[in-house]
Amino acid sequence: MKGKVALVTGGSSGIGRATALAFAKEGAHVAIASRRKNHAEEVVRMIQDLGGEAIWIQADVTNGPQVRALVQRTVATFGRLDYAFNNGGSGGKGRRTAELDERDWDATIDGYLKSVWLCMKYEITEMLKRGAGVIVNNSSVDGIRAYPFPLGSAYSAAKHGVIGLTKSAALEYVSRGIRINVVCPGWVRTPPVERWMKRDSKVARQIIDQEPIGRLGTPEEIAEMVIWLCSERATFVIGAALAIDGGYLA
Repeated sequence: MKGKVALVTGGSSGIGRATALAFAKEGAHVAIASRRKNHAEEVVRMIQDLGGEAIWIQADVTNGPQVRALVQRTVATFGRLDYAFNNGGSGGKGRRTAELDERDWDATIDGYLKSVWLCMKYEITEMLKRGAGVIVNNSSVDGIRAYPFPLGSAYSAAKHGVIGLTKSAALEYVSRGIRINVVCPGWVRTPPVERWMKRDSKVARQIIDQEPIGRLGTPEEIAEMVIWLCSERATFVIGAALAIDGGYLA
């Protein structure tokens, strides 16, 4: 990937951070998008310490003009866009379906589904200029089956939507040189999951019990799949929803 350019949303922590670093280790220049500055700048410094090039761009991926500007600045800085990992997302409060507040529903759908569409909209537009590019979206095992706890119906709906969006877009653009796939992680040791498990020991036990491998995944394990999907080793993989889940769905 030397000399290629990767854009990673939600790149300041967790899976996004690990993927940004993985792209850099493969030789790619990396644009990291997030809302908060301090953690993102740390990732930029880490990439620079590896001898790579990276920038941070502040962006809310639910905001169309900001996403357009994000892609434009990436290309203005590095001259091209080869890879995109659409990982950034956030949502409203979870409640049982009939108890959900409409604002929380909208915030969750916007944060996890509309955001992916907006990113693809502008990434694809740029990639079409060169007739080449690879996009990987981040869904979840909860985009394939139900969320395993109450209060997650809106999240699961959004993540199911990411898979449908990915598959449809993949068919629309494969003939024009763009490959699009989606990863579906199981429970991964990200900061939000770790905080939840520390707050509630019962939930922590249930989460581990849901993983036949007996542990959570690491952000680096998800990053490895993203890198593989973007590589020349995966050129026949189109519109796939790949579970990386320690046996969760087996």
